[in-house]
Amino acid sequence: MTTSTHLDPTRLRADFPGLQQEVNGFPLAYLDSGATAQRPGVVLDAERRFLVESNAAVHRGAHTLAGHATEAYEEARETVARFVGASSAEEVVWTSNATDALNLVAYGIGNASIGRGAPASSRFALTEGDEILVTEAEHHANLVPWQELAARTGAVFRYVPVRDDGTWTVDDAAALLTDRTRVFAFSHVSNVTGLIAPVEQLAELAHARGALVVLDACQSAPHRPLDLAALGVDFAAFSSHKMLGPTGVGVLWGRRELLDALPPFRTGGSMISTVAMDHTTFLPAPQRFEAGTQPVSQIVALAEAVRYLDAVGLEAVEAHEQQQAQRLVTGLAAISGIRVVGPAAGVARAGLASFDVDGVHAHDVGQYLDAQGIAVRVGHHCAQPLHRRLGLTATTRASTYLYTTDDEIDRLLQGAAEVRRYFGVA
Repeated sequence: MTTSTHLDPTRLRADFPGLQQEVNGFPLAYLDSGATAQRPGVVLDAERRFLVESNAAVHRGAHTLAGHATEAYEEARETVARFVGASSAEEVVWTSNATDALNLVAYGIGNASIGRGAPASSRFALTEGDEILVTEAEHHANLVPWQELAARTGAVFRYVPVRDDGTWTVDDAAALLTDRTRVFAFSHVSNVTGLIAPVEQLAELAHARGALVVLDACQSAPHRPLDLAALGVDFAAFSSHKMLGPTGVGVLWGRRELLDALPPFRTGGSMISTVAMDHTTFLPAPQRFEAGTQPVSQIVALAEAVRYLDAVGLEAVEAHEQQQAQRLVTGLAAISGIRVVGPAAGVARAGLASFDVDGVHAHDVGQYLDAQGIAVRVGHHCAQPLHRRLGLTATTRASTYLYTTDDEIDRLLQGAAEVRRYFGVA
């Protein structure tokens, strides 16, 4: 892995076939990587090569192709484990996406709460009056599963409120962590505000109260060096499609001793030790959470995406996006009639910015920009409570990545400055 803190996005763009196109007669300015990143050619090639040369079921059969497929599948696990600082490959569980990974933890805790997996799983069991804590800024994937868990177990669902700019602080969280808090789930990086949470400090506070820490790392794993064990969290989830890989694959990382004690979410083939007509025993982690046929070619391609990111260097990606974040926020904040949510200019944030244009709906803003070949995300970004707290129904979000150029941001800023006049509200 390189440790360079500089990258050349113009050079990297040549690696991405999807960026070599025009949209509505303009060169594509893809500023929606926070939703789904484009894929480099090496990732596309890796998946096709596997399908042509090694396509077979994993951990089944004794023929040559099955052996090749299984080897590639487990090598991918090792590659991803190293990428996030796992102590062993067994701490990496394949899921269908990050939403699935977070549900796996929540439903596993729910199963423990009804006695499944006892006695090992009793450490997870929730009872009436126990507390689950999230933040008001969470993506629905890290909010709704915990609401459901509270409803099933009688636990109390609580949340850290955000401030007028959509941010929250360690002190805000500390005020709500109690000795009854059993789970604290929060995002490393907000997909709306770009707030970067001080994970180590929050994890230490939560553990002092005896709580498990569940991290949504979807907006951090693709963009900055990540050592989950060093951060002190217990579980973390992220998605392949946000980090140059295919859709249909997610990752759950968990501390080995916790994964081995957590009851499974899905059951069926490939995750069992023995099955009788009156009982079933399950394999240890990670296999106990990988029931059924897995998306093997996508997993192999995700490993190739990780190798690509390693070659570029996450330090360089992070530095590049920090610079572009400030370019975005400073430029947008200077435009009359635009409100940027999240940390102010000059304050560290991830490489994204969500904004409201006074008098123009976000969908209209997005269509106006799209007419100029600029792709952004519009809507509530799966964070309705946060938008409601900010008095907004929707925002427009521009998100950067390693292939984003300053010229693309300048095109966005120019388009954003023209929106109100175009719709006759300036």
